Amino acid sequence: MTEPAASVPGADPPDGGRHFEADLRRMTRINLRPIASPMPLGFYTVAIASVVVGCFQLGVFEDGARRAVGLAVLPAFVLQLLVSWFAFGARDVVAATLMACFSGLWLATSLTLVVEPPGGVRVLGVLNAMFALFAVLMASVAGRKRALWLVLCAAVPRFAVAALANLTGTAWTGTLSGWLGLLLAGVALYTAFALMLEDMRGEEVLPIGRSGPARHAVEGDLSVQLRDLERQAGVRRTL
Repeated sequence: MTEPAASVPGADPPDGGRHFEADLRRMTRINLRPIASPMPLGFYTVAIASVVVGCFQLGVFEDGARRAVGLAVLPAFVLQLLVSWFAFGARDVVAATLMACFSGLWLATSLTLVVEPPGGVRVLGVLNAMFALFAVLMASVAGRKRALWLVLCAAVPRFAVAALANLTGTAWTGTLSGWLGLLLAGVALYTAFALMLEDMRGEEVLPIGRSGPARHAVEGDLSVQLRDLERQAGVRRTL
């Protein structure tokens, strides 16, 4: 939020209008509401839901567990929607968009498994295919956010194979999708744990491959943090 001063102290506004200084930097105040990072919660939710669905695809559960799996996945919708809300508040549009789309995917998956509508499996296949494409596009712009990028790289093959399994119904694709789901869960668990350790200790403990501006944002001083602040969302005039 910007709060420009109305006028220069001691200066008379000409013709009843306002007189502004030429240098707006001395008149600007930036007020931010600090919040905790929601990303560990988001990644843990991805991991837990992926394990449940992956075990279902691998046949770990007994026959008839379809609806139970759907109900177990349903809370992931709420949790990742909450993560997306706070990520938008933290002005992290990439993380917020990813978590919101994950939230919608878990909701659709849960409802399809519970309700079992006619043609629901094939519809879910198309949804998984579109999510895989979405993950590819997100990965192409999230290279500097290594934690997100790692999860996206694991999500692309998982949802692509899941789409193939839904659309073709072949057993081997379902099994492969289950194993890829467990791989996605492992990557998400690692990144979530690494981010939590980093937040608690104030420094990177487990490497997640940060480089360039992302590394400077964590290790740089205040002058680095404030660089290009005038171009941030909420400060510039047009989004």
